[in-house]
Amino acid sequence: MKTYTLLFLSFFTYLLGFGESGAQQLGNSLTGVVVNEEGEPLPFTNVALKDNATQQLITGVVTDLEGYFMLINGYTGEAFLEISSIGYTPFLLSGLRLDGATKKDLGFINMAAGLESLTEVTVSGMRAQIVFDADKTVVNVEGSPLAEGNTALDVIGRSPGVFVDSDGNINLNGRSGVVVLIDDRPTYMSAQDLANFLRAMPADNVKSIEVINNPSSKYDAEGAAGVINLRLKKNDLSGINGSVHMGHRYNGIHAPNAGASLNVKQGKWTTNANLNYSEWAQFNDLEILRRFQLEEGSSDFDQQARLKLVRKNLFFQGGTTYLLKENHRLGANLQLSRQDGAEDGLSNTAITTPGSLFPTNLRAINDSRSDNTRLFANLHYVGELDTVGTKITSDVDHTFMDAGSLSLLSNRYWTEANQVGNQDRILTGNEMAYSIFTTKVDFTRPLKNSRSVELGLKGSWVKSDNDLQISKSIEEGPLEPDANSNRFVYDENVLAAYGNYHTKLGPKMKLQGGLRLEYSDITGHSVTLDQRNRQQYADLFPSVSLQQTINDNYQVAYNLNRRITRPNYRLLNPFVFYIDPLTVEEGNPNLTPQYATNLEMNHTIKGQYQISLGYARTENAFGQIMIQDDATRRTSIQIQNLDVTQNLNLRFVVPMEVAPWYTMNHMLQLSQNTFQSQLGSELLDESQFTMTFRTQHNMTFGKGWKAEMVGMYMSKNRFGQMVLNPVAWVDAGVSKSFKGDKWNLSVNGSDLLRSQRFTGNIRFDQINTDVAQYNNIQSVRIGLRWKFSQGQNFKVSQRSGSTEEQNRLD
Repeated sequence: MKTYTLLFLSFFTYLLGFGESGAQQLGNSLTGVVVNEEGEPLPFTNVALKDNATQQLITGVVTDLEGYFMLINGYTGEAFLEISSIGYTPFLLSGLRLDGATKKDLGFINMAAGLESLTEVTVSGMRAQIVFDADKTVVNVEGSPLAEGNTALDVIGRSPGVFVDSDGNINLNGRSGVVVLIDDRPTYMSAQDLANFLRAMPADNVKSIEVINNPSSKYDAEGAAGVINLRLKKNDLSGINGSVHMGHRYNGIHAPNAGASLNVKQGKWTTNANLNYSEWAQFNDLEILRRFQLEEGSSDFDQQARLKLVRKNLFFQGGTTYLLKENHRLGANLQLSRQDGAEDGLSNTAITTPGSLFPTNLRAINDSRSDNTRLFANLHYVGELDTVGTKITSDVDHTFMDAGSLSLLSNRYWTEANQVGNQDRILTGNEMAYSIFTTKVDFTRPLKNSRSVELGLKGSWVKSDNDLQISKSIEEGPLEPDANSNRFVYDENVLAAYGNYHTKLGPKMKLQGGLRLEYSDITGHSVTLDQRNRQQYADLFPSVSLQQTINDNYQVAYNLNRRITRPNYRLLNPFVFYIDPLTVEEGNPNLTPQYATNLEMNHTIKGQYQISLGYARTENAFGQIMIQDDATRRTSIQIQNLDVTQNLNLRFVVPMEVAPWYTMNHMLQLSQNTFQSQLGSELLDESQFTMTFRTQHNMTFGKGWKAEMVGMYMSKNRFGQMVLNPVAWVDAGVSKSFKGDKWNLSVNGSDLLRSQRFTGNIRFDQINTDVAQYNNIQSVRIGLRWKFSQGQNFKVSQRSGSTEEQNRLD
């Protein structure tokens, strides 16, 4: 704890660098919230106050992530307000009479899409790639040279505080239990299905990534560690515009990709569509050394394996919005994805036993084929009921997924004396389908004196059917049904209601408090075993956020919330899935939800530097547990509830402008993770200090050239039983736009030093296991994109500027 305190105080003292003279904010105060035609906040919008006679700039700011702005100045006289954002008609508010102490709340300011009256917008410097707000971090993906040709999972893994392991599981600040949203809507997928889905989604479709450590009560309480929200690209420009792209990736396996997007805005209709085809392929190299302690001595399993994975992905996304009447809109969205996968694996295991001169060798060949089809449909309504910001929104969603896989695991044991040996086979067929129906309504009502209230209701109904059929043959015999076959039906109903209240506690303090009630009714039914397991529970999830402005250079935010992660339907299924003859993955019908209490304090200094101190306590935390039977030398892997896990983290964010064309962003995070749980007859009581360092460099050289580099380092880390050794990697990319920015050519590479190799070990109870895995992430991609537009007379000129100007760029 001394280390945290010393680092915090020294860094805080270094950055503060301002006196008490700024503590008093005198003069005019103009506030407001800039929104689009659908009532959604418009962040990074320029707000300029100008002299009415000379039209010279008095002062200016850029809106925050919620579209909010505050202009403080000592001007006396007549002025007007000019608000501009790329893709929207400039907004002018004249007739402002300022006396040097004017206090005025302008309420919600609606920006109309379209650029008919705007022929040129000057953008000073570069858009910030990462923006830190009081309650979330926004990573701007659009225009990144590293995004072209990559997947949504790739760009999520490069976000601050996010770690994606070798299996595609997403962790936030060293914790599992992260929920991924797409445009504020849950995906309702298992971790494996979600990873495959995000690998199928091109990063080119993503506009930004919101990493929300402390969501308000408006969000579902699901996601003990926090929320990651993907904002997909939308285009509000009038007329017809779009793009066509193609690319290629090579990492030892060739993988092409191609796609197109089209946006049409005509009259009362706004329509967009994206169609993408991609192939994702890689080799996974795995080494596992397991030691078993027998009465007569030790036995070692030394396994070397290589797996080739190939997935062909087709992804379609479309949406349309119709203006019923002024400020009332009806819209629909559709997503369709199809994945076809092939996995071919070969592993050799040398098994040594006491008293044997030669090891027994196990050669396992795995041939697997899979397919997955997902359909998502949404119908929504947005109505702005008055001019002060009263708004009602409603959504009806339906998601359907159908997936199947068939794998044949052929195993042959042989020794030096018997080179041929006998062959066993395990045939596994897995058919799964689920249907999800959700409906919700949200209501926002601004009140007097900068207060507002949010209310909402939501219901979700989930039903899944999973049929696992296993057949086995022994010593060249025929395939016969295995007792581990199982059909599992899962039903989940969740009803929720929430309320949020926003107010100001004086001119320098804002308070948001909310409470969410969720009732869950979950039933798991093993049809094969004729067993039912029903869980019913109601929980309250409070959230509080207090934002305090000490002075112009220093703001503090305090956040507190309680959250839940429910067991996924796949985890509750009492299945037994063979990874190899001596390793199985098991479901756990006794798994219960995990609950987390999260506290965070954020310091923002000079509008750019950030220090965050956070603490989280999770009860019944999910943990992947390895169970080893020395007698049979069989290993089982299962998700279990750990009694308590605790996470203490301290994060420093330091953006730097080396030159107008070169910016950097550094993040240092220090974490202490503690795990405490009774596992069988042994007590797990371990702590691990982890340091994570992330550095991002963005360069704009002129004449259309851009470059980006991201480097990551993570020291030793722990996830339950397993300890991961330090790992580091570097990704980089460069792009060139030409022909008036209509064409863009990009080249980028991942894991340039071939260092993203995961190694670790388990030393717990009688378990003694070492693991090393490399997924051949090192790769190079090349992409070409052509953008077209019709019906617009709009151009953007670029010029570099000072730090102050960059703070006001759109």
